[in-house]
Amino acid sequence: MATDYVLVALCGVLAWRLWRAGKKVGQASICSWAAGFACFGLASLAGGTYHGFAMLFSQTVLQELWMLTVYAVGLASFFWLTGTLNACIRPSMRRFAMLSPYAQLTLYAIWMATHDDFRFAIYDYAFTNLGIMALQLYAGVTSRAMSAPWLVGGVLVSFLAATVQVNEIALHHDFNHNDLYHVIQMGGMYLFYRGALALRDR
Repeated sequence: MATDYVLVALCGVLAWRLWRAGKKVGQASICSWAAGFACFGLASLAGGTYHGFAMLFSQTVLQELWMLTVYAVGLASFFWLTGTLNACIRPSMRRFAMLSPYAQLTLYAIWMATHDDFRFAIYDYAFTNLGIMALQLYAGVTSRAMSAPWLVGGVLVSFLAATVQVNEIALHHDFNHNDLYHVIQMGGMYLFYRGALALRDR
C-alpha cells in the first residue's frame, strides 16, 4: 500500500512539472502527457486505497474505487497516446490518426462496464505502450527525436513492471508483487517524464 502512495506523489509532481513546461512552450503533446500522469496517479491512489483499506469500506464503495482505478488507467493511456500522436503525426494526417485513441478509449470503457478484471486494464495499457514505442522508434530513426530513447525506455520498463504484476513475482512476503510493480513503474514514470519533456508538436 505504501508504494501505491509513493507512486501517487511521484505522478503528481511529474504531472505538475509537465503541465507547467507544456504551457510555457505551448506544446499540446506535453500537456497531454501531463494529463496522463495525473490520471495514472489517480489510478494509483484509488487502487492503493482499495487494497489498503478494504476492511473500512462497504462493498459498494470498494466497487466504485475499483472502477475508478481501471477507468483512470484507461484515461492515462488515452492521454499518453494522443500526446505522442500530436508530436509524431503531421497535422494533415492527425485527424484520422486521432480516431485510434478515441475508439480505443470508447471500446475500453464499454468493455470495463461489465468486466472489472485488472488484466484488461493491463492489456489496454500494453497496447497503448506498443503504439507509443512504434511511433517513437519511427520518430527516432527519421528525425532523431530527442524524446525517442526516453519514451522507448519507459515502455520497456513498464512492460517489465507489468510482467511482475501479472506473474505475481515477489521478493519477500512483506514486499509483494504489487510493491515490486510500483517500484519498477516509478523508474518507468521517470523515463516517460524525461521523454515527454522533449516532445514537440508537429
